[in-house]
Amino acid sequence: MATITLTISALPEHVRTARLMAATVARRAGIAASAIDEIRLAVGEACSRAVAAHKLHCPTQPILLQLIDGSGTEPTRESRNGNNTLGANGNVERRFEVVVTDQAPAKNTEEMPDPPLLDGFFLEAEESPPDGISGFSPGLGLAVITGLADEVDIEPNDSGTVVRMSWPLVPEPSQDPSVN
Repeated sequence: MATITLTISALPEHVRTARLMAATVARRAGIAASAIDEIRLAVGEACSRAVAAHKLHCPTQPILLQLIDGSGTEPTRESRNGNNTLGANGNVERRFEVVVTDQAPAKNTEEMPDPPLLDGFFLEAEESPPDGISGFSPGLGLAVITGLADEVDIEPNDSGTVVRMSWPLVPEPSQDPSVN
């Protein structure tokens, strides 16, 4: 199992680097080509959310991105942090995992008024409010991630938020000609 750790500054321009790195490592790990764009988008959402939170609470602190390639691991029954899950058929499903960890407190200390509405849509805010990005609900990015990743675990606490996403690796074709 290979783990690549990338530490980025809380700047929007570094989100692109995180997306490109995640797509490259996922491709190398054996993720299906159809899932690469989903990984790129999910990592972009998670990193953008972390950058926005850091901008408000701790702009000088880095954001940690871990890319965990489960293709070379020995089968285990661990699903969390082990990169493999035991399927219903008893076979181990190997996974590619991305973990984005920020250091901004998950609980907002100041109350912000609801953003103004125009015909049922949120107006674009000039500055991102603490409880949302550009007038959207703060949970929107996390909802997008949940729709893109195969498995998602979000762990908010007072010292930051850990967003853990994973996707199954494409099984390698059997080398045994009798298996078809």
